Amino acid sequence: MNGPALAVGAYTWDRSFRLWDSYFALIWVATLVFVLGAGQPGWPVRAVAAGLLVLLIPLFVWVGRPILRGDPPEVRQALGYLVAAMALFLPSAVLVGETRLMTFALVPQCFMSLRMRWALVAVAVINLAPVAGWALLWWPSDEAVFFNGLFAVVTLGFSVAVGTWVIRIIEQSQERAELIAELDASRHEVSRLSAAHGALAERERMAREIHDTLAQGFTSLLMLVQAVEAELDRDVPQVRRHLALMDETARLNLAEARALVAGGAPADLDGASLPDALRRLAARHEATLGVSGPVRPLPAGPEVVVLRSCQEALANARKHAGGSAAVDIALTYAVEALTVSVRDDGCGFDPGTAGDGYGLAGLRARAAEVGGTARISSAPGAGTTVTVRLPVPPTPSVSPSPSPSRSSS
Repeated sequence: MNGPALAVGAYTWDRSFRLWDSYFALIWVATLVFVLGAGQPGWPVRAVAAGLLVLLIPLFVWVGRPILRGDPPEVRQALGYLVAAMALFLPSAVLVGETRLMTFALVPQCFMSLRMRWALVAVAVINLAPVAGWALLWWPSDEAVFFNGLFAVVTLGFSVAVGTWVIRIIEQSQERAELIAELDASRHEVSRLSAAHGALAERERMAREIHDTLAQGFTSLLMLVQAVEAELDRDVPQVRRHLALMDETARLNLAEARALVAGGAPADLDGASLPDALRRLAARHEATLGVSGPVRPLPAGPEVVVLRSCQEALANARKHAGGSAAVDIALTYAVEALTVSVRDDGCGFDPGTAGDGYGLAGLRARAAEVGGTARISSAPGAGTTVTVRLPVPPTPSVSPSPSPSRSSS
């Protein structure tokens, strides 16, 4: 893996690349001053060494700098750049020993642009080759060769240690940046899925609301229209009664549609208690209602579920139980539960063979949303009972239960 081959702007050193430019310029100026001010060798040799150093500037600005800022640096281009830089540096360092100060600017570039193995080879060449070439060219004293060689070895060791340490830090930073990017992507994905799930849940909720209110109301209207057509010529009072029910049902459907748009309470519960709402519902469906237990105000959630469950059960009874079937609704208030049961004495069905239609599935889903349960009991010829039991906040003090009241349509 490349050393600090990181995305532009990802880390402080990369965002502040001008600091590296300043560092390179400082080392280059210091090296040039030392070369020009050296006592040996003579001026022509020092001028050649200085000229080679000058050529490093355009090479770095036009070639090296863009490569070092790559994400990541292209290995072949980086290797070509460093070979060209060493081709200018090594002759100058062999001719004038003071040129070796430029090592401090070239070594970091090796770790910044090459893989670790190639970086170590380049660093070794930059540190050791100038001393070997300088000794072979000028044949200095043994003492000078020893101290210069020792200095090159120490510099090499320091370069490898610091370069390896820096690379590991930058690799860890890069891993953290990748983890942060993955985390950010995961957060966006979770947000997207959450929004999609919320939209799906809202669509399902609206579908249940429309099924339990508007669709049931329109079904009732169609059945009343059929009844009016059948009784129009022979039972005018009954026709008028059915027309009044059609008017009431249409108005209720309109109120339910407005409540759905506004997100308010169901029309039957608007300004009324749950028993009163069920009483009106039972009257429209010619059913009986019994209420037992201490009646008390409850949160809107359980009351809406009870009302919708009764609407669904009554609609199913009208469709499938037979026109002459009697329907009873039992509403029971307990300390920590609210139970509603809708029973008809119609033809019934076998729950094991019958499919779970949309209405019954929606009924179970409604009950589950508030932590309750919905159970359907039926058998051929034995009628059908739909029982929904919901948890509710316990009453602070429960008075003795009044005797069950029973009202009929």
